[in-house]
Amino acid sequence: MNTEPSFVHATDATHDPARRSWVASANDPDTDFPIQNLPYARLRRKAAKGEAPEPWRVGVAIGDQVLDLRIALEVAPWEPETARHLDALAQGELATFMAAGRPAWRAVRAALCEALTEGSLHGPFLESALVPMAELEYTLPCSIGDYTDFYASIHHAAAVGRLFRPDNPLLPNYQWVPIGYHGRSSSIVVSGQGLRRPLGQIKPPDAAPPVLQASRRVDFELELGALVGPGNALGERIGIDDAEAHLFGLVLFNDWSARDIQPWEYQPLGPFLSKNWGSTVSPWVVTMEALAPFRVPFTRPADHPQPLSYLDSPAHRASGALSIRLETWLQTARMRQQGSAGERLMGSNTAEAAYWTLSQLIAHHTVNGCNLRTGDLLGTGTLSGPGPGQGGSMLELSQGGKVPVGLSNGETRTFLEDGDTVILRGRCTAEGRRPIGFGECRGTVMPADL
Repeated sequence: MNTEPSFVHATDATHDPARRSWVASANDPDTDFPIQNLPYARLRRKAAKGEAPEPWRVGVAIGDQVLDLRIALEVAPWEPETARHLDALAQGELATFMAAGRPAWRAVRAALCEALTEGSLHGPFLESALVPMAELEYTLPCSIGDYTDFYASIHHAAAVGRLFRPDNPLLPNYQWVPIGYHGRSSSIVVSGQGLRRPLGQIKPPDAAPPVLQASRRVDFELELGALVGPGNALGERIGIDDAEAHLFGLVLFNDWSARDIQPWEYQPLGPFLSKNWGSTVSPWVVTMEALAPFRVPFTRPADHPQPLSYLDSPAHRASGALSIRLETWLQTARMRQQGSAGERLMGSNTAEAAYWTLSQLIAHHTVNGCNLRTGDLLGTGTLSGPGPGQGGSMLELSQGGKVPVGLSNGETRTFLEDGDTVILRGRCTAEGRRPIGFGECRGTVMPADL
């Protein structure tokens, strides 16, 4: 294992803000996918009616185009080591590449960056490997094995706690231990798919027995998801300074919730049917290497408990956190009929929202010897900011359903209605750096299957 702390990603030539691509749309200052980003997704061309679908393959986003790595491998000359890694990606096996580790990730990033740079000798070869994003469909980035959801935002934890425990909103363990629970990976779907309103037991306050009914309090949760690259052996701990060597990249993540099912069932073991009916991930995986320019120090207020030694180090203090601006948008069915793309509900930044960093989540997850595996997903939990209107869920924005959220077209919401589409967006900016983004994570609430 490298002795250099794994989260200290030194920026290199691939991050140069002056670098331009021969793909014109990648030079648009508003694009999420400039040449400094180069995220991965599993995709294929949309099949015409009556045609058999193509096999899945991995592509790299560049502007409003995608470099199809199956075609790119065939039409352009590559160094043997690069070609070996591209071959797995061409077969649609992002997980194989994820397991290869940071040296491979950096080498392929550098090769793709050079190939897509303005004036590159690869340009004439690779033009035929470009596909407009609008012509593609996506699937999950990889097969997701285990899924753990954390509770990393102290502002979310405190806001939710005030709704149910006004005199004791933050439980005493929160500032000491990263709280998490093991979720259900089988119901994680890719952006664009609808999810049915769930059924479950609900205990009305004025009724003795619970009832089985469709949830009336469907909610979104604004999160990031971290995908594990190389795993660890059972019984092997991952130290704080090695943690991010096990992280391939991040996706936007909406961990949908049924707030009226949750209170009745979570005692004493935690969420079950209120959470396992669906979670949505964005198709594009933004790599940890692409995020290097957006590192910020990890800080903990002086009057708060400082992390235990296994969750702390000088290098982690220096640059263990990330600054990512997050937003949630809502498009109601009426907005869609009126041709509106929706409106912004809230925004937050991970630098303020996350009390625990990704490195701390991994170090804690494995301190007991738990083994992570390639493709495992770690959810951050709802990333709510500290200010008014920065709640990362309807539960917070509507104060538990007591204060309806007004929309510009006259509609109101306390929780989500059938036909509502929730859109998550993320973007990184820093002085003197080229902004990069995550694309969209989009999901629509469908009627319950009664």
